[in-house]
Amino acid sequence: MSAGPDAQAPTRRVLDTNIVLDLWVFDEPRSETLRLSLERGGTQWLATAAMREELARVLAYPQIAKRLTARALPADAVLAHFDRLVQLQPDAPKAPYVCKDSDDQKFIDLAVAHTAALHTKDAQVLCMKKRLERCGVALNPVIP
Repeated sequence: MSAGPDAQAPTRRVLDTNIVLDLWVFDEPRSETLRLSLERGGTQWLATAAMREELARVLAYPQIAKRLTARALPADAVLAHFDRLVQLQPDAPKAPYVCKDSDDQKFIDLAVAHTAALHTKDAQVLCMKKRLERCGVALNPVIP
């Protein structure tokens, strides 16, 4: 079955690690629209192997591991969501703008390289909103 002429291509999005935690560890209600968009194919989630490695590392942090245990949710289940939904990309070249927090740079670089929306709560990234818009990157756009 082919899509009709009015069918929209999925929106390319880069999700930082805190957003991924909101989706599957904290079940943040404000993340429900994004979760549904991922599940239904309205979002094309772009990430790199380094982003998966960061997620795996963060899932082992004591405060996160405690939350996972309380929910009887193995870290592997969160990584399985990543593996099932992500479209792995090679590491992106450096973006023209550099974040003060070097851990966040890989998310910015990938979003700029693919002109993708970037979802984050990180203050060091949020303060770059105007600069990223010049590169075609929308920060935390509303998901229809």
